[in-house]
Amino acid sequence: MTSQMMANDVLAEKKIAKKKKTDKKTVSVITTVFNFEDSVRELYQSLSATMKRSGEDYEIIFVDDGSEDNTYSILAEIEADDPRIKLIKMRTSFGEASNLDAGLKHSVGKIIVYMTGRVRVSADGVLDLLKKLSEGYDMVIGWRHPRADSKLNQMISKSFNWLARKFSGLNLHDMNSGILVARREIFENVPIYGSLNRFLPMLASRQGYKITEAKIKQLKGRFRQSKYLSEYLQRLLDILTVMFLTKFSKKPIHFLGFVGMIFSLVGLGINIYLFIYRILGMGPIAGRPLLLMGALFLVIGIQMISIGLIGEMIIFTHARDIKEYNIEKIVE
Repeated sequence: MTSQMMANDVLAEKKIAKKKKTDKKTVSVITTVFNFEDSVRELYQSLSATMKRSGEDYEIIFVDDGSEDNTYSILAEIEADDPRIKLIKMRTSFGEASNLDAGLKHSVGKIIVYMTGRVRVSADGVLDLLKKLSEGYDMVIGWRHPRADSKLNQMISKSFNWLARKFSGLNLHDMNSGILVARREIFENVPIYGSLNRFLPMLASRQGYKITEAKIKQLKGRFRQSKYLSEYLQRLLDILTVMFLTKFSKKPIHFLGFVGMIFSLVGLGINIYLFIYRILGMGPIAGRPLLLMGALFLVIGIQMISIGLIGEMIIFTHARDIKEYNIEKIVE
């Protein structure tokens, strides 16, 4: 037997042993990183030490979101030395929701710990989140406290969470903290795409899952700043999207029809007033801004009602494929 064949056999045995160990994992830690070469080894060491102290079988999945530095090379070295590590490299940057989905599809744990590299939190706090989960909750969100990032980031975060609380009724202080612990079934029943990973607690709560939060220390360091107006507008649009999906996903006419009726009634009222005004000979109405406004309101209202009706027809056609409920237990 040649040395090359022996080396291949050894490598195959290592892969089989690694697979057997991985298949028994009860906790999967999914971590997304991007251009993280300066601190990825420190992150691995802290996560590994924390999970060893937890006493649980675990795996750590690093998802490299198309890093342009040496992050992947460092992770490859770590993966070669630790059988509990899995490494996923994206071809380019796809965003956190896609990274989370990729990590989930290659994980085996019944409990998922998700941590994004854009926030710096103490890995020791993961133990507190796991402990809180064992008290009967389905998801525990990490509440960064005290905060160590800039005052601007904190102000934006508070505004975002205030809006989210108003729309969802969930009393969470840091919904978009970037770290959470949850049972796997949540990810199997709640779809995540686009930027909806930020609103996972709201979507899970809608399905009846028990959501809470636990404080976790934020570490000092360099943080990404939210500088552009487009980012704030996207967050507002995301909040509106989640509100629509959680409340009107099966009855779009209730939202679009209501708003459309308001526009239509206002436009109709303006046009009736102008019609009576002209019939009674009180003066001309041609060229008046009020006439244009009335016609515009009426057209917008009719369009919104029409879109709502089209949405109803689409949902009616695919109603059998839509599942809006979640069964916790069946007793026969």
